[in-house]
Amino acid sequence: MSGRGRIVFSTTIMAVEFDGGVVIGADSRTTTGAYIANRVTDKLTFIHDHIFCCRSGSAADTQAIADVVNYQLSFHSIELDEPPLVQTAANLFKELCYRYREDLTAGIIVAGWDKRKGGQVYTVPMGGMIVRQSFSIGGSGSTYIYGYVDSSYKPGMTKEECLEFTANAISLAMERDGSSGGVIRLAAITEAGVERKVILGSELPRFTVS
Repeated sequence: MSGRGRIVFSTTIMAVEFDGGVVIGADSRTTTGAYIANRVTDKLTFIHDHIFCCRSGSAADTQAIADVVNYQLSFHSIELDEPPLVQTAANLFKELCYRYREDLTAGIIVAGWDKRKGGQVYTVPMGGMIVRQSFSIGGSGSTYIYGYVDSSYKPGMTKEECLEFTANAISLAMERDGSSGGVIRLAAITEAGVERKVILGSELPRFTVS
């Protein structure tokens, strides 16, 4: 993931289902080796009106895959004359990640809302597997917060609780992971649309005394 001169998302990404939608979040640091190439990257990538993905791995690889899925899903939606399913988007990511698994460095979380199954979160790790989860974390910073998310997650959380849960988890990862940083970008996706929020560095939740 850290080839010399290669721009990568050594990152923290997260998504959580709630009754009526999903919450997604990510830090904003992009690195080239030890150099911070971008402090305010938007890793919450639009796929369709109610479907987003969170990207970790190679910035070029993940952006290319997201562009292809966005293109294919747009035509699929036109053919059906209705919005696409979140699972359809996740399967497209899975197929691409599996087909080009020897060439790509891409870990994806696909999240969104559709009228058939409501809010959904699908994890597509490197290699091209797919699994639906109540919540998912990914990226280099995720290794620091497995204990926190496992102990803090509660089934049936509200949208506001999911937003707080996601912000706290990403902030904890940013404190420990040198490859995660910047601001926290959050989005809540429901039938009504997408609500986005940015938590600046001076407003991040704090858990340690410096």
